[in-house]
This record gives sequence, structure tokens and C-alpha cells, in this order.
Amino acid sequence: MPSFSAYDGTRLAYHVAGDGPPVVCLPGGPTDSAYLADLGGLSAHRRVIRLDLRGTGRSATPRDTASCRCDRLVDDVQALREHLGLDRVDLLAHCAGANLAVLCASRHPDSVGRLALITPSVRAVGLTITGDLRLRTARLRRQEPWFPEAFAALEAIVAGEATPDRRQAVAPFFHGRWDAAAQACQAAQDERTDPEILAAFGAEGAFTPAATRAALARFPRPVLLLAGEVDPGAPPGTVAEFADLFPDAGLVVQSGAGHYPWLDDADRFVAAVEAFLGPATVSSS
Repeated sequence: MPSFSAYDGTRLAYHVAGDGPPVVCLPGGPTDSAYLADLGGLSAHRRVIRLDLRGTGRSATPRDTASCRCDRLVDDVQALREHLGLDRVDLLAHCAGANLAVLCASRHPDSVGRLALITPSVRAVGLTITGDLRLRTARLRRQEPWFPEAFAALEAIVAGEATPDRRQAVAPFFHGRWDAAAQACQAAQDERTDPEILAAFGAEGAFTPAATRAALARFPRPVLLLAGEVDPGAPPGTVAEFADLFPDAGLVVQSGAGHYPWLDDADRFVAAVEAFLGPATVSSS
């Protein structure tokens, strides 16, 4: 298992699949990056490098878990880039990992090549996803057999009445197909999420949306934002607002997909991402 030393000596692990130009992949959660696998076969086109964020997966947990705050993880991504011997690297980020990716792009724009944000969280840029929008998106699944129970749980959560059982009940909404593969993915993520690391990631001070938005308005390279058509976690309308924050961004809405579009239609997902990444923007130092 390849690893490298972060600025404070914490040992961080990463996983490599495939050949070709590298793309560094940042997981959501924060949780073990294993759920990304090779992103539906993207490794047939690119060298997929999955980083286990500190405190997750095979990476060590630091003595000071405050160092797991999202803005402080930017230095870990920079350390990985330097360890790989690259001046600039393409980033692909999923869900909460998008917060980290845009902080990297805003703080070190010269180190980031193309930026692909997959069903992204919007906390770092201060966008709001209303409960009404989440419910409207969820209603697209009203023909599913599990819909009544899941929708009742989502209504309660939107009303501020979240419980662990209700959060589990809404899981089918985040997958385009609530099949065995989706259920296994969901269960694995739930098992691998550490509440202490999760709390540290978004702790007070992690995000300064106005400053980040101002920096992203000057980001000079292409950006892809990919939304799942039926994803209430990152509804297409909100992802379109996110795209508008960049000078050179394109939006792809994957038909029938939820929060994990490479599971719902791997061929369509890989085609969209590979068409965007195109020739490598990476250079060796």
C-alpha cells in the first residue's frame, strides 16, 4: 500500500488503479475511499489515485483530530501532489470531497489542472439546498415500492426531526437503483464513517464561502459538475448554481442517476468524465 508523510508526520495512504495520466480522487464523507473503487472503470483510461483522508481508510489518525478539518486537509493534497512528483494534477471529487477540491483550487490554482466535481456538497461555497427542492427531487421516485416509507422519513428530516433510523430509511433515494450493489455500498460507507472525524471535517472555521466563491470566479481551468437526475443530496438545480461560480464550467446531468452515478450507469459516467478530462494537464516536476 503506497503512502507518504504529511506535513505533521501523519502517514497517509493512497490507492492506484490503471495506467495513463493521473487523476487524484477525493472521497466524500469523510470516509474510507474504498467505496469509489475505480469509479466504474475510469481506470481503463486514467491512472486513478484514491486518497484516504487522514483518519479514514488505511491512513493514520492524527493525534490532533482538529487537523482533519476540511481547510487543513488542503495541505495533505498538496503533499500527495509533491510526493507524486507533479507540478499540476487533475482532481476528481465526490460529495463532501468537493469541498476539499474547491478549497485546493481556490488556495493553489496553479497546482490544479482540470476539476471534476461529482454530485458535490455545496458547503464550501455557501449554496442552500432547500427542503422543498429535496422533496421535489425525491418525488421523482414515487413509483418505487420503497417510496412511501422513505418519503415519510425524508419529510420528517426536512422538518428538523432527523433520527438515525430515518436517515437509514432515506438511503434508497441516493441510488438510481436500490439493488444489492447499492445496499452494499451504503452499508459499507455507514460502517466506515467515524463520527469524530466527520465532526472535525466540518467544524467551525472550515469554510469561508464568500472568499472561496471570489477565488473560484478567477479559477483559470475547465471544471465539470456532474449531477444525478434523481439525487436529493445534490439536486441538479443546485449543481447548476455551483457551475455558475466558475468562469469555465460545464454541467452534466446523468439521467436516472442518484448520488453514486458510477454505480447507476458506469458506461455513461465514465464517458462523461473521460470526455471532460481529455488530454492530461499534468506536468512532472
